[in-house]
Amino acid sequence: MTPLVKTAKNIGMAPSPASAAVAVDDPPVTTQIVDLANKLNGLHPGFRAFHAKGIVVEGSFKASLEAGRLSRATLFNGGTIPVTVRFSDGSGMPNVADGSPIAIPHGMAIKYHLPGGADTDMVTNSLKFFPVGTADDFRDLLLAIIASPPDAAKPTKLEQFFASHPNAPKALGSAATPDSYAHEEYHGINAFIFVSKTGQRQAVRYLLVPEKLVHLTPEEAAKQPPDFLSDDLTKRIAQRPVVFYLKAQLAEPGDQTEDASQPWPDDRKVVELGVLTLTKLVPDSSAAEKKLLFIPAALTDGIELSDDPLPRERAAAYAVSFARRSQPGPASSNNAPTQPSTVSP
Repeated sequence: MTPLVKTAKNIGMAPSPASAAVAVDDPPVTTQIVDLANKLNGLHPGFRAFHAKGIVVEGSFKASLEAGRLSRATLFNGGTIPVTVRFSDGSGMPNVADGSPIAIPHGMAIKYHLPGGADTDMVTNSLKFFPVGTADDFRDLLLAIIASPPDAAKPTKLEQFFASHPNAPKALGSAATPDSYAHEEYHGINAFIFVSKTGQRQAVRYLLVPEKLVHLTPEEAAKQPPDFLSDDLTKRIAQRPVVFYLKAQLAEPGDQTEDASQPWPDDRKVVELGVLTLTKLVPDSSAAEKKLLFIPAALTDGIELSDDPLPRERAAAYAVSFARRSQPGPASSNNAPTQPSTVSP
């Protein structure tokens, strides 16, 4: 199995309301995608269908003046906002080795605890853009992986899919294994709309930038201990805060916002929205992450959904996964994936 195939099987998203019609008796595409994730990675009760292995930390966010000019959101008023952050491996297998190709992409999900008790969420990962732009296409990507075992006839279903979706392999090749969760760059693949105090609207895509970016070669990654990313973060955050800079890439007039597989040009302006300072590991990370649900469409006044349908549908898929992992039962399962995997949301 190639690294692209291993990466392809672990990306988490969900369907669009505009998906092509399916048979009346078929489950919603949201449910189909979660079912396919379970088929690829095995059933692991109590864990997420995607990004099953993670670690939870806490800290704070303080916005820049520029953020306050772009959006009227309370998040960007310059106050200190407490945050809960979950870093994760991309696989749906809770025992995935952090250095495995199927642990890519890595994720960073943030829950901002706003004054008054409300929360707003931000869900990012290390892909620079998403492999596909619709829910149907993502389901079909998973189906193509399932139909393309190592002994499949050429061209395989996956090769045919890549041929008709040329941005998919480019997206899957845009991420690598970092030497630390703290040294990865995380992208908000979906477009959102900032609304200013004067009503001006600006389409943005989020970017979380570390103090330094360090990636390992596949050979270096393979030599690392299975839990090196979580172990590193535990030690690192005990010594000093881990810092990320929240930034936004600004769309220009005419830039499309509905297709997460189509990145905006690199020359688009990027502004700093504020600083995220992570200071401690939660007391029981494994228990805390089971209770957490990060919802891409959980927004606050001053930040709105664009015409990109995926945040709503990612939220729907995460809800399906959350409901399943919240059912009483054993914390894990030894059910193996239906497709060979080197190890491992």
